[in-house]
Amino acid sequence: MATSWFSVLLLVSIVFSCFLAASAGDFYQEFDLTWGDKRAEILNGGRLLTLGLDKASGSGFRSKREYLFGRIDMQIKLVSGNSAGTVTAFYLSSEGPNHDEIDFEFLGNLSGDPYIVHTNVYSQGKGDREQQFYLWFDPTKNFHTYSIIWSPQRITFMVDNIPIRVFNNEESIGVPFPKNQPMKVYSSLWDADEWATRGGLVKTDWSKAPFKAYYRNFNAYSWNSVGTDVWRTQALDATGRRWLRWAQKYHMVYNYCADLKRFPHGRPRECRRSRFL
Repeated sequence: MATSWFSVLLLVSIVFSCFLAASAGDFYQEFDLTWGDKRAEILNGGRLLTLGLDKASGSGFRSKREYLFGRIDMQIKLVSGNSAGTVTAFYLSSEGPNHDEIDFEFLGNLSGDPYIVHTNVYSQGKGDREQQFYLWFDPTKNFHTYSIIWSPQRITFMVDNIPIRVFNNEESIGVPFPKNQPMKVYSSLWDADEWATRGGLVKTDWSKAPFKAYYRNFNAYSWNSVGTDVWRTQALDATGRRWLRWAQKYHMVYNYCADLKRFPHGRPRECRRSRFL
């Protein structure tokens, strides 16, 4: 697969040509620190943001702007060491009981175990569309780029420009799809030891607190009004599909579409249409 990197980068450049950069970089300009008191900080003249978690509280931030379709990129360095019980969430969400939401959640681990990235899509207040993957690198050593590409046709989750999941718009068969509610960008670091690590079997070790996650190089691209027909139909090319199959074959650890115990009367309708399970 290494020889395909050029093709992947070419794919990304083609996708970017359908976007217009809306914002970049400065956390002071782009985000509000919403909770956690001084556990959340903006540093280095707005180029770095950190979230902290201790036994008393976690912390979080939210974008000042709302987005309706586009590409959201964030470079994150996750909690290092024994992070069991912690969750670092990075997601898009609207507000209200019938909210839409597109989630990355990074589930903490015991030192030396791989991180799990948990993905989900909500539409009109309903989620339950989880897929989980082991990351193929140590996300605590360096910053890595996590991206959500959202169009009226599909949602693509990417890690370092490698697609790991595509959720297609299947409204034609009665599956709700988030397309009408603008969403803000959120992130939080919080304690979820009742479920996060091995289903809650491994609890948070507060002697390791405070836990820290780091953020830099935020970029948001809104759709360019020029070339609308192009981006509305933009999909992965052959190389992108190969990377998607690679991620799902070798790194997926849970897929709601394959959970027959959860759906004894048949898989959700969108699962029956998807080539990628």
